[in-house]
Amino acid sequence: MVVILLGPPGVGKGTQGVRLAEAIGARHVATGDLLRAARRDGTELGRKAQGFMDRGELVPDQLIVDLVSEVLGQLDQKSGAVLDGFPRTVVQAEALEGALADVKRRVDLVVVLEAADEVLVKRMAGRRSCGQCGSVYNVHFSPPKRESVCDKCGSALTQRKDDDPATVRHRLEVYRKETAPLISHYGKSASPLRRIDADRPVDEVQKALQESVRA
Repeated sequence: MVVILLGPPGVGKGTQGVRLAEAIGARHVATGDLLRAARRDGTELGRKAQGFMDRGELVPDQLIVDLVSEVLGQLDQKSGAVLDGFPRTVVQAEALEGALADVKRRVDLVVVLEAADEVLVKRMAGRRSCGQCGSVYNVHFSPPKRESVCDKCGSALTQRKDDDPATVRHRLEVYRKETAPLISHYGKSASPLRRIDADRPVDEVQKALQESVRA
């Protein structure tokens, strides 16, 4: 099964995507994580993407398409995928459909996670991440035991440049302009589309997600 999670930055696609993938035995494919790893490792893709990511802008379609297509090509026919952060544009969606058709697969479900802008700004502006082990915290909802120190490895926590409040609002504007049209695109496709209110406890959102998959 191939599931696509859509929704604005900070809505919880990463958290929910990981849990959903584990629940259905699928591969969690998060373009944000893949891009940050490429940037950290100094790959060609990472260097190209860094400037766009730091400004809170979308990485060009072809860079993302090439990256995700490579990952999907590594999956066997029995393995599912939960796509988090891809596609972000209609062009990417069409490219994904082509890549899946090449391996005789298709998008089985599209889920849109929704929350108000102010909720999203608070969530993202409060995020702190560990550059060593990748753990993520939130000063409002899930703070570390010691301020600015990772509970797991003791490394310093930092705020991503694209989680600055001003950049967050810009990212939401970019989402509305370039990503929201995907909802209309998939609404006209053969793939089922579900909407889920993500402004509630994580477990409740996950339960709704799993129910959508089983529906």
